[in-house]
Amino acid sequence: MGDRSSTAIHPAAVIHPDARIGEGVEVGPYAIVEDDVVIGEGTSIGAHAVIKRYTRMGRENRVSEHVVIGGEPQDYKFNGCRSYVSIGDGNLIRESVTIHRGSTPEAHTTIGDRCFLMVASHVAHDCQLGNGVVLTNSALLAGFVSIADGAIISGNVVIHQFCRVGRLAFVGGGARVSQDCLPFIITEGSPARARALNAVGLRRAGTEATEITALKRALHVLRTAPRLEDALEELDTDASASVAELVRFIRSSKRGFSHPRL
Repeated sequence: MGDRSSTAIHPAAVIHPDARIGEGVEVGPYAIVEDDVVIGEGTSIGAHAVIKRYTRMGRENRVSEHVVIGGEPQDYKFNGCRSYVSIGDGNLIRESVTIHRGSTPEAHTTIGDRCFLMVASHVAHDCQLGNGVVLTNSALLAGFVSIADGAIISGNVVIHQFCRVGRLAFVGGGARVSQDCLPFIITEGSPARARALNAVGLRRAGTEATEITALKRALHVLRTAPRLEDALEELDTDASASVAELVRFIRSSKRGFSHPRL
């Protein structure tokens, strides 16, 4: 970590002497950085933000005003053990976001690279977010939720603990999610149901047209097959890598998934 003389720390900020602050870090007025915190180079911490102990943050993150990172889990069983929040590089964390650390000894709440957490979104204990995940305003993740790369969670979505959201999924605004959300699919409603292929998101991610066509067919098979196992057996014969990923996701689901037929 760099010399603090190379950083821009406001004199009204409170930085614990044991915090490890990288070169070029900016810390705004009245922000608090506790002990046993690592903040990577080029990161900015806004006014009144609180970075609590056991937080590990990479390079060039932008943390806005009134954010709290590393708060204790909202879990009756939590016993005060050492656990972590681990954040990658290039994330944008906007005003009043809260991110809680793991709930068991040495456990991590993890956020990847280039995620965008918008105003007042919440990431609970033991959640795992991949790269390029978007949480829109007031999206709320309960404990142990997993969000795969490139997924977008719209505003006021609530996701039940232990649910998974697949890669390049889109969850529509106000959805009440209590089961897994399929990759590549738009899921919305209360209760949430798979509605359509996330064609726009797939194209923006550079997905080949042949893969998009294969996923459209897979969605049709899931909707029309008399039994789920019949659908999966038919999809097992598809050469598409994206369809294979969809099938693996369904087979590994423990909570069930938001089915397109319902």
